[in-house]
Amino acid sequence: MKADLITLEGGKAGEVELDDAIFGLQPRADVLHRVVNWQRAKAQAGTHKVKGRSEVSYSTKKIYRQKGTGGARHGDKGAPIFRHGGVYKGPTPRSHAHDLTKKFRKLGLKHALSAKAAAGELVVLDQAAMAEAKTGLLARAAKNLGWKRVLIIDGAAVDENFARAARNLQDIHVLPSIGANVYDILRRDTLVITRAGVEALEARLK
Repeated sequence: MKADLITLEGGKAGEVELDDAIFGLQPRADVLHRVVNWQRAKAQAGTHKVKGRSEVSYSTKKIYRQKGTGGARHGDKGAPIFRHGGVYKGPTPRSHAHDLTKKFRKLGLKHALSAKAAAGELVVLDQAAMAEAKTGLLARAAKNLGWKRVLIIDGAAVDENFARAARNLQDIHVLPSIGANVYDILRRDTLVITRAGVEALEARLK
């Protein structure tokens, strides 16, 4: 499939050929869902913690004698049945990450790129480079192009001036091609890929 190639100033710079095996698939919600779940589970801190019976600050002395009180039999006050006692089988620090094959992760990225292309939310930029690291210049260019919540994917490396200019803009996020991922692509309104980014992604996903 072909896509228009534009410049940062909004002019046309020709056309670029996009690989149908990467940008022309019929997007599958189940594939995208599994990959996003894998990403978010891996990013989850897992630092949740409660105190168990052996960790609460109470005496371990038996609270009253075993027989003759007419009440239930109890040991110490740290038992889960009591207020402020330890929690039974509560959460402890752990990793929430689970496995997902590399082949499936690649498939998810292809479907995310295809979903943006199918929705008309994919823009191919000639190059993401600036002579000066001026945030105001980039903000005006983005406004003229109609970009709001946008993710820009460059080639192997991001131009330093462009990255610095984008750093103070809340709605513009820049990644090198190696950092392209399903979650970040789907959560932005517009996906912008440079010519170098297209070449790098096609080499990575073939």
